[in-house]
Amino acid sequence: MLLRRLALAAAALAPAALLSLPSASAAGLPMPPANPESNDHLTVTVSDTGKFGTGVAGVRSYDLYCHPSGGTHPRVREACGQIDGQTTWGKDPFAPVPKDSVCTMIYGGPQRATVTGRWAGRPVKAEFTRKNGCEIDRWDRFSSLLGTPAGTPHVHHKG
Repeated sequence: MLLRRLALAAAALAPAALLSLPSASAAGLPMPPANPESNDHLTVTVSDTGKFGTGVAGVRSYDLYCHPSGGTHPRVREACGQIDGQTTWGKDPFAPVPKDSVCTMIYGGPQRATVTGRWAGRPVKAEFTRKNGCEIDRWDRFSSLLGTPAGTPHVHHKG
């Protein structure tokens, strides 16, 4: 009974305590979502041929859920762990290669992938290719999520 009274008292005081704290947005920081782990769901579509569409051979699509783990992705825990390792407050782990990047002109193959959904409470809409060294490196950082194209070594990158 005592624990119940303590919990009710804490619940009654929590809104007042929150109002007295400076908001993150006032400090220039983005506000965290109410529950950042509640909506970690991604849909991943990978094409070995670089072409998407109904009935195109070599196209795979998966659903990945993290926190808790689940979905149709073949390596759910590994993919969730890889993305978690690259997730840093205030940075988009799925951000494209910056336009002013100097990249080696190495062609990594026709593979393409799209990743859509929500991660850490934010919308995700990312496209991946292997058209140059920067894009290959970006793909490899998500190798557990996207897969490793046939004939290429599997590389684990730290975020």
